[in-house]
Amino acid sequence: MEKYTLLPEQLIYEGTISESQLFCPAEMHERELLMVHDIEYWQKLRNLSLSYSEIRKTGFPLSEAFIKRELTIMQGTLDAARFALVNGIAFNIAGGTHHAFSNRGEGFCLLNDLAIAAKQLINEQLVKKALIVDLDVHQGNGTAEIFKDDSDVFTFSMHGASNYPLHKEKSDLDIALRDGTGDNEYLSILDLNLKRIIDEFMPDMIFYQSGVDVLKQDKLGRLNLSIDGCMMRDKLVLEYARVNQIPMVAAMGGGYSVDIKHIVEAHANTYRLAMQIFS
Repeated sequence: MEKYTLLPEQLIYEGTISESQLFCPAEMHERELLMVHDIEYWQKLRNLSLSYSEIRKTGFPLSEAFIKRELTIMQGTLDAARFALVNGIAFNIAGGTHHAFSNRGEGFCLLNDLAIAAKQLINEQLVKKALIVDLDVHQGNGTAEIFKDDSDVFTFSMHGASNYPLHKEKSDLDIALRDGTGDNEYLSILDLNLKRIIDEFMPDMIFYQSGVDVLKQDKLGRLNLSIDGCMMRDKLVLEYARVNQIPMVAAMGGGYSVDIKHIVEAHANTYRLAMQIFS
């Protein structure tokens, strides 16, 4: 999508970040992704041997170039998580592939970057407990399935009740919002629940799926958040991480407004706030 190019260009142009702060990840090795994904699924993906039905569910035409792209995104989130452990916060200007299950892809997601990064840091004993905060308008169904029996990872998804996917998985906490939910109601619900989760679960790391398809301009979202409301959402998450001294890595997630400037502006606000709050 165009936003993946426009966002870093905008952030550099306005001085929010410098080009030296960007990094280009390598492709992830299969040993990391196999901690989350079934080997049979990975072999079919790697060998481009998914069935027509399986490919159709992903929404993408399958190709070797696309697999390489996906592996680079996976490594980008893992690298960002390592940066965050040292610096407090880091971002992947991509990722948030929360519809990827352990054994299949769905909804433009082949592999699950947040799940892989969380599992890898826990396995390396760099993190004991990870919190995945998924505020994309679509439920993080793949992430919920992957961690359904894992007490070291708390999955929190706040999403549109009537939106994709039709069948929702069970996260540790799911909050399904009615169509048309606006700024005040959304922020009140988020504030209350995020505080409670952090107080009770006490995570060592936060993985943030910061999709901007919650905007009222979004053609797929069905919620009614303003640009300012979306920015206040990010501010809540970022400030909870900063005040509680919890390292955080954020991935981009969805955004499908008709006008690309709304998408770029909403994503850019997340970075602008991070620079203010964590500086």
